[in-house]
Amino acid sequence: MILPILSTHFTFYSGLVFIISMRAGIPIIGLGIIILVFGIVFFLQGNSIVGPTSSFMYSNPKWIGYGQSIAAIGVVIIAVGIWFSLRRPKS
Repeated sequence: MILPILSTHFTFYSGLVFIISMRAGIPIIGLGIIILVFGIVFFLQGNSIVGPTSSFMYSNPKWIGYGQSIAAIGVVIIAVGIWFSLRRPKS
């Protein structure tokens, strides 16, 4: 008796998650772009290219690595957003 009810709820839930994930693709891509830009700025500040000389990040080798890591995370988030946007339902 309970199995058909669970099956119906699971199907509805799966469809709802799919619709939400398709709509979430663009905001996820936007978030990834913002994180990527921050990573690039941090990398450039660590290399003494951008930013005020009074900043604690300016000419600091730690921020070169931090910037690279943050930029890589931004690229991964962009890829996930693109994947969500391009997913098609299985029919």
